[in-house]
Amino acid sequence: MTESFELNNTSDKNTSTGDDNTQQRLQQASNLANNLLQEIKRVLIGQDAIIEQVLIALIARGHVLIEGVPGLGKTLLVRSLAKCFGGQFSRVQFTPDLMPSDVTGHAMFNMAKQEFEIRKGPAFTNLLLADEINRAPAKTQAALLEVMQEGQITIEGESFKTGEPFMVLATQNPVEQEGTYPLPEAELDRFMLKVIIDYPSESDEQLMLRQVSSQAQGGFGLEHIRTLLKPSHVLSLQKIAEQITVDEQILHYVVKLVRATRSWAGIARGAGPRACIALLAAARAYALLNNNAFVTPDDVKKMFIPALRHRILLSPELAIEGIAAERILNNILLQVEAPRN
Repeated sequence: MTESFELNNTSDKNTSTGDDNTQQRLQQASNLANNLLQEIKRVLIGQDAIIEQVLIALIARGHVLIEGVPGLGKTLLVRSLAKCFGGQFSRVQFTPDLMPSDVTGHAMFNMAKQEFEIRKGPAFTNLLLADEINRAPAKTQAALLEVMQEGQITIEGESFKTGEPFMVLATQNPVEQEGTYPLPEAELDRFMLKVIIDYPSESDEQLMLRQVSSQAQGGFGLEHIRTLLKPSHVLSLQKIAEQITVDEQILHYVVKLVRATRSWAGIARGAGPRACIALLAAARAYALLNNNAFVTPDDVKKMFIPALRHRILLSPELAIEGIAAERILNNILLQVEAPRN
């Protein structure tokens, strides 16, 4: 088990010592985050970028929408992450007949006590896997709106806090598949990142098959994943990321990038202000992962597409031509000038 670390206020009387302590905490936080990254890579082979982005969202207090066809390890990723920091894990299989109360919980009358009792749903956890979220209708998808934004659930007029840390990882099949519903815009906007999980390379697929076949009972060896942190350590990582320095030029750059989506040719609807907040938080977490004490333009560029791809709506002409949002966002990155200093 990794030793715990805490955030202490830096004393103004000894700036040098304070700077050294800050750098030490950042170094330790970066090491912890990278240890998590490497541990999950042992099990989920060939999806390094996806693992990194999910970990960034966890550090940035965000939620992740993972899109990909079945069988690419989405559930394995979430279970591995939960085990790595000793967090509680819940999974909800979204189906057309799933009710909102099946996710959040409900009040039930206890005949013996002659009173109502609150039965908390699976959303009261640290990591909630909303599996195939777009197979449920909009009213059930909307059950996650409050908990994703506020970290709480209201049942019969009473609010209850979820676990801390709390993160929703929702998986969806490509929307063109049969029996899927598009997610409401309000819910899409609450996901910090949308990541696309694709097929592994041939060499990675061979390595995965070799690893699975070497297990005595088959499977992916999830039982060999080590618990490296406690939930309290994840909260400390989140606090450290929030303290990473952001220059005024970086703030202006983030705003310019997001605002460009609102007037860019081919984009029918641009990203809202929540995109600025999500992009900056993700860039801070990415900086922490790379042991940077401040956010750079490259950190912002790295997180721009995952943070914006689900927040823009392309014009019908581009959609008919099959042009992807990533292509337009790449053009924006090329055209909007980044800070030089």
